[in-house]
Amino acid sequence: MTQTKILISGASVAGPALAYWLHRYGYRVTVVEKAPDLRGGGYAVDFRGDVHMTMLRRMGVLADIERLRTRMGATWYVNSAGKRLVKMPDDLFAGDVEILRGDLAQVLYQATRDDTEYIFGDSISSAEEDADGVTVHFERGDPRRFDLVIGADGVHSKVRSVAFGPEDRYVKHLGLHCAIFTAPNHLGLSYSGLAYSTPGKVVSVYSARDNTETKALFYFASPAADYHRHDVARQKKILAETFRGNGWETDPLLVTMWDSPDFYFDSVSQVHMDTWTRGRFALLGDAAWCPSSLSGMGTGLAMVGAYVLAGELATAEGDHRTAFAAYERELRAYVRGCQKQGEGVSRLMVPESPVLAWFLRLNFKLIPYLPWKGLMAKSVRKTASAYTLKPYTTPTRRP
Repeated sequence: MTQTKILISGASVAGPALAYWLHRYGYRVTVVEKAPDLRGGGYAVDFRGDVHMTMLRRMGVLADIERLRTRMGATWYVNSAGKRLVKMPDDLFAGDVEILRGDLAQVLYQATRDDTEYIFGDSISSAEEDADGVTVHFERGDPRRFDLVIGADGVHSKVRSVAFGPEDRYVKHLGLHCAIFTAPNHLGLSYSGLAYSTPGKVVSVYSARDNTETKALFYFASPAADYHRHDVARQKKILAETFRGNGWETDPLLVTMWDSPDFYFDSVSQVHMDTWTRGRFALLGDAAWCPSSLSGMGTGLAMVGAYVLAGELATAEGDHRTAFAAYERELRAYVRGCQKQGEGVSRLMVPESPVLAWFLRLNFKLIPYLPWKGLMAKSVRKTASAYTLKPYTTPTRRP
């Protein structure tokens, strides 16, 4: 029986996670990534609850993730003078285990590189499906044939645009933009973070890599901005103009931004689609259902999705129509719950009104003394745990 060949677009988290499971079930996997190598940097991502932790154990990567965990403790809201005002619950941000996104990508790559073909520095330009497979054209490489094509290439998915249509049909802007970059630990933070809020803006900084550096994270309220997604110079200018003179440590952080090697800037958005599959194409992770960075669910959900998609393909013995339908049935409710976690958070995360900002700071101050002090963290954990992992097993006949 001919081994089924599957192309995955995207080598961040969802793509390598899917490659891991597909190889286990006997598929021949190729991963194409536009970047010349693995992307470093990025913010910290977390896993929480039985669903996430069980999935990591089944993959055999939990020990590696725990070895590289951030070990983050408290995050404090401060005033313009740097005085610590409110301590946020540790579990709200760090979950059961937290790791930098770039470190997680490296763990998944190391777990799959010996069994998966990786192509860096290239991307899909077009694809034509027929009764027997998909002919994929690349920006640089020669055309190739695959049985299935999976888009695990983020909010701005190339596979989605090729197989489903323009981005503006599916991406919903939540009224915020965010930026993150690596900066020196000039505040001497030790496994901790600080956040400073003004109307419509939040600046936070937290230690990373055993306190040898920090991650500077900016959120600001804004309609969809006019900039090219790959124009980093323009993005830095937008951030500098928006936050200049904002107070606290904002200006010193902006100075370090200009030389940062891993600057990232994008709108805070969600992806909503009626279907994640079409013919021999399927979408996974943020390409299919991005719940937004504010949800705290994106990474765990993407990896659960990879587990389910591969498991359903194996159960259906390569019948992609049956597998894709089961994949959607399995995950729809769970995905919707995770998306709801991110909806409405923008107004609480970045209050535009001075009155609302004051009211939220007052509530944060009272949290340690209120009976619902752990409610936010419990809500996130409940959402992450609202799914039961199926015990997929390797079929006797491999595809």
